[in-house]
Amino acid sequence: MVRGKVEMKLIENTTSRQVTFSKRRNGLLKKAYELSVLCDAEVALIIFSQKGKLYEFSSSNMQKTIKRYLEHARRKQNISTEVEGQMQHCEEDTATLAQKIELLENSKQKLLGQNLETCSLQELHEIDSQLEKSLKIIRARKAQLFKEEIEKLKAKEKFMLEENAKLCEKCGLKPENVPEKQHENGSCHRSTSPEVVTELFIGLHPVQNGC
Repeated sequence: MVRGKVEMKLIENTTSRQVTFSKRRNGLLKKAYELSVLCDAEVALIIFSQKGKLYEFSSSNMQKTIKRYLEHARRKQNISTEVEGQMQHCEEDTATLAQKIELLENSKQKLLGQNLETCSLQELHEIDSQLEKSLKIIRARKAQLFKEEIEKLKAKEKFMLEENAKLCEKCGLKPENVPEKQHENGSCHRSTSPEVVTELFIGLHPVQNGC
């Protein structure tokens, strides 16, 4: 069975209010004392009546407990202020990054040839300049990759020639003659011109065609 919530309101009768205050005050002071003894807690209780009369209880020293409370509250406030400052800083950073992302997206679309209708002549010149710079960088990178690939092929050719010479030597075969310049440059091209055979004749040349 769920009990309904009891609504509390001010006691209208002055005498009843005073009697209730005295009973509840004494009970509260008693509970504060029991809490300090049973749980070894530092407890300080301050009560002001409607007429301004002070009632208090402290398990150790009231001024010491109040000072400790103020230090704790001040430290908590400082932490809260620091957290708020960090959150504000994060929000500002987020807003700045969002603006940068938006600018980069717009720039990307314009470099891809989109949304150029709203661009001024100066903006079009800047886009053209950026594209030229990008093309130069791409061409330079492409040339570098080609150069590295050629160097790898030359090294591979040199290695294969050396391995071929070793195998020929093991098998007792004469290695294929490779021009010296070809060894030095590591070129993959071979001469395709026909070989010219020269012969040395001593004496008269033979008569051709019966002459």
